[in-house]
Amino acid sequence: MAFDLTARLAERRAADLYRQRPLLQTAQGPQVVVDGQPLLAFCNNDYLGLANHPEVIAAWRAGAERWGVGGGASHLVIGHSTPHHQLEEALAELTGRPRALLFSTGYMANLGAITALVGQGDTVLQDRLNHASLLDGGLLSGARFNRYLHNDVQSLASRLQRATGNTLVVTDGVFSMDGDLADLPALAATARAANAWLMVDDAHGLGTLGANGGGIVEHFGLGLEQVPVLIGTLGKACGTAGAFVAGSDDLIEALVQFARPYIYTTSQPPALACATLKSLQLLRDESWRREQLAALIRQFREGAEQIGLQLMDSQTPIQPILIGDSGRAVRLSQMLRERGLLVTAIRPPTVPAGSARLRVTLSAAHTEAQVQLLLNALADCYPQLERADA
Repeated sequence: MAFDLTARLAERRAADLYRQRPLLQTAQGPQVVVDGQPLLAFCNNDYLGLANHPEVIAAWRAGAERWGVGGGASHLVIGHSTPHHQLEEALAELTGRPRALLFSTGYMANLGAITALVGQGDTVLQDRLNHASLLDGGLLSGARFNRYLHNDVQSLASRLQRATGNTLVVTDGVFSMDGDLADLPALAATARAANAWLMVDDAHGLGTLGANGGGIVEHFGLGLEQVPVLIGTLGKACGTAGAFVAGSDDLIEALVQFARPYIYTTSQPPALACATLKSLQLLRDESWRREQLAALIRQFREGAEQIGLQLMDSQTPIQPILIGDSGRAVRLSQMLRERGLLVTAIRPPTVPAGSARLRVTLSAAHTEAQVQLLLNALADCYPQLERADA
């Protein structure tokens, strides 16, 4: 029997769930050209405006001149270069942990950590709204896999009572489609009471939360005992690419030995590590970026509430506007694009059915005037969408 891919694609189109790749024709930044159209973008994760920073670019260029453009081999063969090692040390210092281990992507870091730590006979418990990579890691681990209600400590506690073997509790730090924070203090206390480990994927908190940009663990003042496994990605607030796991000496050594996505892949280019070292320096030294971002978040939320938009409980750069119906979300996104603004419509299966939204993301590279342009356009377009549906 042949695969009927045409029918599957047609079903997705009919449900307003078909996805298309926009073609970016400029560097990342607030003002971009996409598919030939100049646009003001509010949909990337470059939260601190470092992806196109001249000092980061210069560090990459200098790194390429000294170290070449490829890793050449896996870390365990001959691909672990001095810049990789320096970056791991800098990431350990930023997160306040003994060691850190580089991965090529956040997806690989999550798969690698979970599958190295639990297997058959063990238990992995995850928040219902966790990122797909975390869910995939749980399913691939072979451990008993279950999901607790979103940010619900009682739901987690009831599942911990039925856990077997080594138990790993896994949560996003900042939930990527809602923008809310995991209740880490309560989750950590609940996990420790059940002799379970807590793993946090802080992809969207690293760089934006905490006095020094250390992320959600720093934000809540927690340490290694409360959060033994910390994941961070470098392609968001850091503006480059890659990911890492930070934790104890034994954790990192165990991942080196057992994490298949680490063992069996070529290391990232050393020049990329050089660029990330520079972005970490800027992240630490230029705290005004986090202050600017916080001011823009306040401006957007106050303006959106005046318009009557349904926002979600987020004080992070992720500011979703809940629409509900996928078709309506796509129409509102298109109306904004016709006015020169790029805001992506997020639809199932990325978010639960009936919760399609426009996912506004803010950056320290945005200005107050640009945020006001977005608010003005929403004030114009949203009532038109409501009238069209009436």
